[in-house]
Amino acid sequence: MIGRALLVWLLMMAVETIHGVLRNLLLVPMVGDLRARQLGVFIGSALILGIAVLLIDWIRPSSLRELLVIGAMWLALTLAFEFTLGRSLGRPWNALLADYDLTRGGLLSIGMVVLALAPWIAARIRQSS
Repeated sequence: MIGRALLVWLLMMAVETIHGVLRNLLLVPMVGDLRARQLGVFIGSALILGIAVLLIDWIRPSSLRELLVIGAMWLALTLAFEFTLGRSLGRPWNALLADYDLTRGGLLSIGMVVLALAPWIAARIRQSS
């Protein structure tokens, strides 16, 4: 189960990387960097939830605990990925952290909550359909 969850996370990061590139190319020129990042959180959350809904049955978690473990794993891996990638692209720590600071307009903390809960939300959606 963890191996499958890791593969789904890799797919999510590939999709999110493409999403980030497209956001910078298409959305930033139209609405500016901050607004594009804010909109990107909601678009990215929808992409993550979509992938989770499509693939949660393939991961085959068997309990609420396993759903929460997958969500915690996805969150930890994503934070490591985000900060490693951001620093390798030369973004300073204060800019990276600002993306998570609601008082400064950063909404990424909301996206991380959605990501952490995505396995549980996906399982609930799949159960009800």
